[in-house]
Amino acid sequence: MPFPLSVEQKQTAFWVALWLAFGLLLTALGPVLTPFIAAAIIAYALNPGVDRIDHLRLGRFDVPRALAVVLVVLAFLAAIFALVLIVVPVLQSEIPLLQAQIPAFLAKANDLLSPRLREMGIRVKLDSAGIKQLVSQQMASSGDEIWAAVLASARVGGTAVLSWVFTVVLVPVLLFYLLLDWHKVIARIAGAIPRRYIGRAVSMAEEVDTLLAQYLRGQLLVMLVLAIYYSTCLAIAGFDVALPVGILTGLLVFIPYLGFGLGLVLALIAAVLQFTDWSGVIAVAAIYGAGQVIEGFFLTPRLVGERIGLNPLAVIFALLAFGQLFGFVGVLLALPASAILMVAFKHLRRHYLSSSFYNA
Repeated sequence: MPFPLSVEQKQTAFWVALWLAFGLLLTALGPVLTPFIAAAIIAYALNPGVDRIDHLRLGRFDVPRALAVVLVVLAFLAAIFALVLIVVPVLQSEIPLLQAQIPAFLAKANDLLSPRLREMGIRVKLDSAGIKQLVSQQMASSGDEIWAAVLASARVGGTAVLSWVFTVVLVPVLLFYLLLDWHKVIARIAGAIPRRYIGRAVSMAEEVDTLLAQYLRGQLLVMLVLAIYYSTCLAIAGFDVALPVGILTGLLVFIPYLGFGLGLVLALIAAVLQFTDWSGVIAVAAIYGAGQVIEGFFLTPRLVGERIGLNPLAVIFALLAFGQLFGFVGVLLALPASAILMVAFKHLRRHYLSSSFYNA
């Protein structure tokens, strides 16, 4: 015979079920939530700057928060626009130069691989004419399937482009309103927490805030230093695309190991296309090897600090796990979610070590 539930237990079960249903709804609305989550993460990073300007006094004039928000958002958009102005013109001027190196690269690949392919019974000439002939044969044999795939890709790609345009336009608007009402939003979230847990929840939120603030500030400094280092070293080594590749490598360092690997691949491709010998590859190996040593032994310990506790393996796992579960929204949430989980795990471990189950 089941035990009757008390009124408090019924209320607890009701609210837990309601919050679970709300969480499932948010998961189903993942693509719609992408601009909101992106704006919230950017607002979290920019809010300290808004608060500092908001608290300024210019004589008898108090700076309104709306004006502070406008100034910070404009500065943020100007920084992004400046980055685009740096990278895009260089790519526009340098990519044709790299394209001119493709025939020489194909000739080297043909001299290296064609004898081995002939030994395997494969007769393909790896030059522009040979590749065009191979592609033409494949398209002639399966033209209907390729055309259907192209149409499907165009439909999906067009929808994706429209979605990205909508997101890019919507994020600044959401960012403005979130920064304007940031403290009100935080107060409403705190007001929704049951009073019996408010003290513990606020304490954990402050730990997460400290963890993320230290991590983000330190990581931004690491990205800036490495972007300058890679751009300068690649330029000294004679790379035509030193500036965009160096800046992208520095920015991608925010994703531990994966970002460094992608930057290394971009630099190796530029080396193979631009240089006729192995000097470019050797220069890339030396520059990126030294950069990894500088980042791992000097920059990250000093600027980010091992005391923060966000292990690179934990960040990689969070990126992959949340990306698998929630798509692009999960990637946006990976860093704050990993910080929250690490703080929760620390409290859970402390509770476990002090429990009678562990000490008995």
